[in-house]
Amino acid sequence: MTVEQDAVCPLHRPSVPEYVGYAHMDRLHELVQPRTDSPREVVFLLVSHVKELMFRVAYVELDQARTQMRADRIDQACLALDRAAQSLRVLVQTWDLLASMSPDEFLVFRHILGQASGTQSFMYRTLEFSLGNKDPRMVSAAEDQLALYPQLRQELAARTVYDEALGLLSRQGLDIPAPVLHRDSSAQYRPDPAVELAWRAAYEDPARWPGVHRIAEQLMEVAFRFSHWRASHLLVVERMLGDKPGTGGTSGVSWLREINEHRFFPELWSVRTSL
Repeated sequence: MTVEQDAVCPLHRPSVPEYVGYAHMDRLHELVQPRTDSPREVVFLLVSHVKELMFRVAYVELDQARTQMRADRIDQACLALDRAAQSLRVLVQTWDLLASMSPDEFLVFRHILGQASGTQSFMYRTLEFSLGNKDPRMVSAAEDQLALYPQLRQELAARTVYDEALGLLSRQGLDIPAPVLHRDSSAQYRPDPAVELAWRAAYEDPARWPGVHRIAEQLMEVAFRFSHWRASHLLVVERMLGDKPGTGGTSGVSWLREINEHRFFPELWSVRTSL
């Protein structure tokens, strides 16, 4: 066998390392295809991919928390909620990487984005739906995606993380109104004074309601980290673009300021005032 023959013989071809083959790392890196020569565009694409994957990590953990709460397994639910909060911390840190980009560096390739926007991520919408943000405006904006992505459509109809938490509270003996327990889960959640009273009971007597108190604090950590993510998004966009209109048809900073006012699990926030 000649050297040339040996070089192409299947038995002698180098194999893909197990790590690369198992996780398809080569394919992952092939997905980064910048359209300009700017190294900042490469970083932007890489960070965008990281964010997208972390949306899914957070969703997986929240879905697990929801399943565990449905089965009244409080310890396991709290572990899953804690992992979800940890994934949201990683998401917040991705904004630090983008914040290091100066506005002139971003403008080199911003025009390439056209009408593309992170708000068009179906996994991000799936994550928000699972947490309970089913604002009609968001649902309307996702109408085309609902037909494309069955998971998103299923999540719109599914009981939310908060729905399952309130169901758990009721089974633990706290008073949650029937209309709240049996509400239309495809609709936006509306705060209820009785739900705030239930959370207040757990905070005022944690020795009596230790499991509910733990769930409350873990849910609050998730809500806090998500709000931190939104606030960081606002600041980075303002730092890089000022008051320019955003991509994807949004009004930019003013739109981000508006959504920054939204809070998941609203009674867990309002109960802080009444305690």
